[in-house]
This record gives sequence, C-alpha cells and structure tokens, in this order.
Amino acid sequence: MTTEPHDDAPGTRSIRLDQEVPGTPEQVWEAVATGPGISAWFVRAEVEPREGGAVSLDFGLGMPSAGEVTAWDPPRRFVYGSFADDPGAVAYEFLVEAGSGDTCVVRLIASGFGTGAEFDGEYDGQTAGWKLFLSNLRLYLTHFRGQHGATVSVNGLGSGANAEVWGTLTSALGLPAAAAEGERVAVTADGAPPLAGVVERATGAMLTLLLDTPAPGVGLVAAEGDGDYVATSVYLYLFGDDAPSTATGQESVWQAWMQAHFPMPDMAAEETSV
Repeated sequence: MTTEPHDDAPGTRSIRLDQEVPGTPEQVWEAVATGPGISAWFVRAEVEPREGGAVSLDFGLGMPSAGEVTAWDPPRRFVYGSFADDPGAVAYEFLVEAGSGDTCVVRLIASGFGTGAEFDGEYDGQTAGWKLFLSNLRLYLTHFRGQHGATVSVNGLGSGANAEVWGTLTSALGLPAAAAEGERVAVTADGAPPLAGVVERATGAMLTLLLDTPAPGVGLVAAEGDGDYVATSVYLYLFGDDAPSTATGQESVWQAWMQAHFPMPDMAAEETSV
C-alpha cells in the first residue's frame, strides 16, 4: 500500500491511499461500489447505483451513516459523501485502475478534513482505519472474490491507554497480544465466542485472521483510538452457504460478550441526566 501527496483546497486536507488488488476492473468495481461488495470487506452497506443515489453504511453503533453518490462511472470512478447540506462533509472517492496481469490498483481519496488541531484525531483515525480496511479488501479479493457473504460488526468501549485496552481485550478472549503472520491462533477463554484462523496481519492493537472458525472468512479484532475511551471492535466477514445464519447467531453471541466485558455507555440515560 502506498500513500501519495494530494493538492487540497485551502483549509482542508485529504487522505490518499493506493492498494494493489487481484481481479479485473469489473470485479474490483463490484467490490468497492456495490452494497454487497462493500459489505464483504468494510461495513454493511447499501448503494443506489446512480449519481444522486442513496448510500447507507452501518458501523454497528445503532446509527447508520447516510449519504449520496456524487459520481458514478463504472468500472472506473465512484464517489460518495455526506448529504450536501452537511457542513462537515467528507467525500470518499474510489478510482479503479487496471494493472499488469489480473490486478488493479484501487486509489482512495478521502477529502474535506479541516487542518486545525480539532480535526487531527478524526484525520489520523480514518487514515489508520482505511489502511486496515483496504488491506481487508485485498484479502477479500484474493480469497473470496465475487462471493457475497454476511457481516458481523460489534463494538465496545474500554478505558485506559490503547495498549492497556488491547491487552485486556486479547486476555479476555484468550488470544495472544502479539502474534506472527502465518501463525494459527484461536480464542481459548471460557465463555468467549469461537474464533480461529491464520494470522494475515498483526500491527499494534489489530489482528487480522483468515478464518476457518466459525466459518470461512476474514476476521478483525482491534482496539481503536486512544484517549479517555478506546473502541474495542470485532468484525467478521463470513462466506459459504451457511454464512447468513452463522452470522446472525454469532452477532448476538458477540454482542452479549462485548457488553459483558466492554459495555457501551447508555446514551439515552446520559442525555436524560444532562
């Protein structure tokens, strides 16, 4: 993956990342510009395939992110962002460029971030997040290209420094806090949901697995952010004939486990108390 400079409008900045992936432009377009394709490596998504069409992304926090398609040129260019009346809008542009052989380069440009210190956290967090998910796109196109799977997305909150929360998360699951690429690991803690596979990527407080349990697929376990609270996240992308039913069962199990170990605050109660 490469990062390139990009000229931005005054007072804004952008994230610009390139990821080489296997597949034809048409296959890669299906993965980055359709609801089932995006759901197979990012978050559950719905895309109305036309300029001006609606986009919905479900990050598992109970509040789907809504936006619209602002450019639609298959299989080359797809742009979406917040609705035009949102003053904090960020535009996300995907460019698909044919490479040598059966490969393409996916270029992501996320633009519109402010340049002040108040935007640094969002900018840095999205940069790290997009690097992770573009790597996940490569895994999807390598191992499950063309398949429409089922997604499990569960989040919690831990208090303390990122490294401390990561250690608590991996300990609660019985996973190694540090693992080597190519190593097979499995959840071993009593009461934790089943999860096992080969380590594809291990960086800091993130672990990416090519899964064999609970189903073939890709799994991400992460502690994201640093500050008063750190997000604890589990994303599973499951494939095969039984993937939808498996994902439904696993999501409820993971939600119960996450709530017991890393509960999210009761936002309704907090608003009532203010």
